[in-house]
Amino acid sequence: MAKEKLTMRAVNRLEPATKDYIVFDDELPGFGVRVMPSGRRFYLVQYRRHGRTRRVMIGQHGPVTAELARREANRMLGAVRGGGDDPAALRDLARQAATIPELSERFLKEHVMMRCKASTQHEYKRAVELFINPFFGKQKVRTITSADVAELHGRYSHTPYQSNRVLGVLSKMMNLAEVWGIRDRRTNPCDDVRPFPERKRERFLSIEEIERLGTALTEAERSGSESRFAVAAFRLLLLTGCRLREIQTLKWSYLDLSAGRFRLPDSKTGPKTVHVGDAVIDLLRKLPEVEGNPYVIVGKLPGAHLTDLQHPWRRIRKTAGLDDVRIHDLRHTFASGGLVVGEGLSMIGKLLGHTQVQTTARYAHLADHPIREAATRIASRLSAALGR
Repeated sequence: MAKEKLTMRAVNRLEPATKDYIVFDDELPGFGVRVMPSGRRFYLVQYRRHGRTRRVMIGQHGPVTAELARREANRMLGAVRGGGDDPAALRDLARQAATIPELSERFLKEHVMMRCKASTQHEYKRAVELFINPFFGKQKVRTITSADVAELHGRYSHTPYQSNRVLGVLSKMMNLAEVWGIRDRRTNPCDDVRPFPERKRERFLSIEEIERLGTALTEAERSGSESRFAVAAFRLLLLTGCRLREIQTLKWSYLDLSAGRFRLPDSKTGPKTVHVGDAVIDLLRKLPEVEGNPYVIVGKLPGAHLTDLQHPWRRIRKTAGLDDVRIHDLRHTFASGGLVVGEGLSMIGKLLGHTQVQTTARYAHLADHPIREAATRIASRLSAALGR
């Protein structure tokens, strides 16, 4: 193995042979360049560690200049001489490290599928497949930095709620990566990224808007433009205050119509009893049971429930002129309806299945609605008297 000072000119002069060979630098021991039969040249460092000769590639000549390679070699060899890092061991560790798609697969299989509810599984899987995996590609988990996470988080700043959910899922993945030995302890790159502020939406429909929605639902059912089961789902969501998933997965076996209640074996807050009114019972008694299908809201596939209610909802709300109303706002409308007729927050919380008073307290300001109406009636009467 020859020696000479490795400069750009010197490396360019090296001719390929039938076999690869290495030329070492005569000023920096251990710094060399390997010349391949193809003519390509690769900078490297060579050193001894625990009685073994180790070699680590720095980069290809051309994209990496001789000067850059020399600086990197000096750093790596200095670490070896100081008894610190072993560049070859670090390289081997990086090669063995899992990629983001590999961590995602293990995360979904060993954590999400085993420990999370069905609705949470769907949300986590969506965050992984639509946002996390496409952004990081096959990047190694160990190499993810806070700057990488901040870039992902910032990319969706126009949808702060979605961006924060993705950040939360990624943070959980990184915590588990530490537990599984894929990352070092206390190196979660999400810890330094602050979530975006979120504005809680509490949109609810007025009586006039409910009438427009009712007209749109009736017309969609009459014309057959939407499945009768989709229409029934929206009516049930408004009349029960249930969450979307609870209505989508509602089975006939959960119903006790004579007692006016549903017994849900699982929900966001665990097993839950939903008490319903006569209008709901009438609606359900008119809805047909499909043989071989246990679900109330029947889907397109045999034995399955309807999985896509978003597209039908967008069409129906457009017809009703309610473009800013989400499906979840039907639940808010049920809560506001209870307050308008004089029910207290405690009762509303029980009907919605809230386990904490603070959750229901978000609707407290809606109780002002009937008070404002009363104030308007009184002021109008007094104003009329003043006018006379």
